[in-house]
Amino acid sequence: MTKEQTIARLQFYVTNLGAQSMQHRLEGKIFASQGFSKLGDKYKEHAEEEMGWVEKMIDRILDLGGTPSLEQGPAMPVCTNIVDLLHMDQKISVDGIAALRQHTVEAGDDYATFDIFKAYLLDEEEDLNWTEQQLDLIECIGLQNWLTKQL
Repeated sequence: MTKEQTIARLQFYVTNLGAQSMQHRLEGKIFASQGFSKLGDKYKEHAEEEMGWVEKMIDRILDLGGTPSLEQGPAMPVCTNIVDLLHMDQKISVDGIAALRQHTVEAGDDYATFDIFKAYLLDEEEDLNWTEQQLDLIECIGLQNWLTKQL
């Protein structure tokens, strides 16, 4: 991958992760306002974690001599139903992890970018595992029991 392609790939993540971070922050506030404080905290933490990745990728763009930009990310629906959000997050994660694996391989000659993508990939896999675990718990103990644990 050329330096310009690497910068473009990093910018793609900066844009999309920035949008996703704001989306998760908003959803965290919605769930907290519904009384689900643990869920609100989880999504707030997740949003902050995503912004940390955005900053690392911006730094890498700068290291490569590029100029990062603030671009509007894709519009995403606001979910007020946690089950809908978990299913949406699961699909986004599955699709995103597949693409990120390929992008990590493509960055193989650029060790710094490879390391960022690899660490981000591991983080995304952990997030997917959490989401799938929550969906399994909802199925196992029922939504009302699961929601009680989120108060």
